[in-house]
Amino acid sequence: MFTPSSVHPKVMREKIRTGEWQSPTAGCSVGYVQANLVVLPQALAYEFLLFCHRNPKPCPLLEVTDAGDPEPRTAAPGADLRVAVPKYHVYRGGALEQETTNLLEVWREDLVGFLLGCSFTFDVALQRAGVPVRHLEEGKNVSMYITNRPCRPSGSFAGPLVVSMRPIPAALIPRAVEVTARFPLAHGAPVHVGEPEAIGISDLSRPHFGDAVSIRSGEAPVFWACGVTPQAVAMHAKPELMITHAPGHMFITDLSEEELAHSPM
Repeated sequence: MFTPSSVHPKVMREKIRTGEWQSPTAGCSVGYVQANLVVLPQALAYEFLLFCHRNPKPCPLLEVTDAGDPEPRTAAPGADLRVAVPKYHVYRGGALEQETTNLLEVWREDLVGFLLGCSFTFDVALQRAGVPVRHLEEGKNVSMYITNRPCRPSGSFAGPLVVSMRPIPAALIPRAVEVTARFPLAHGAPVHVGEPEAIGISDLSRPHFGDAVSIRSGEAPVFWACGVTPQAVAMHAKPELMITHAPGHMFITDLSEEELAHSPM
């Protein structure tokens, strides 16, 4: 039986390339870093690079590729960003035009790829620390919500912060903060705890992206900055072309989890 959690990233990317795996990547290739993907024309690359610099919580930058080159030479040498994500979203003028399993027909020689850290990277570290991760337990995509918190703008790039949510038993919230703070390049510590209305979320059972998960008695919703933020920004900024991963369908790098982790104080 195929168990994605135990598969090396290179093998996992090959299964994605051939279409054998087209599902969300939560729990895949445990111990390796997963990444959000943003692809933009070179003419917009500097503005977006500055957006990432100004918004490091939702957009922790792992790598930027050369224009026209789909190979992330640091994070996954030999990989091809055009065929290594289970599902892509193609936005034109801020509208989602297409969901596709590869970018071979839309790739251009002026496109620049950005890999941004992803909270899927620390999910297993939370489990090892005894903190439940509900979307893994229920075999679902993580719940993601558009908030009322604005990102710091950069040129045409502006829009709301998107967060992912994990229900955490109240007594374990300090432990969850401690564990995730060790991964600043995977969004780091939470940005908000409890009171979803305070950040503009009216109904936890209706996430804007991903799946709803159960919240049990004694648990509080804990929110982390999310790499789907650029997709909300795309809808606001309306760039001529922006390509991203479909929410939850990440690029799996060859970087180990511990390469991103800071040692505890």
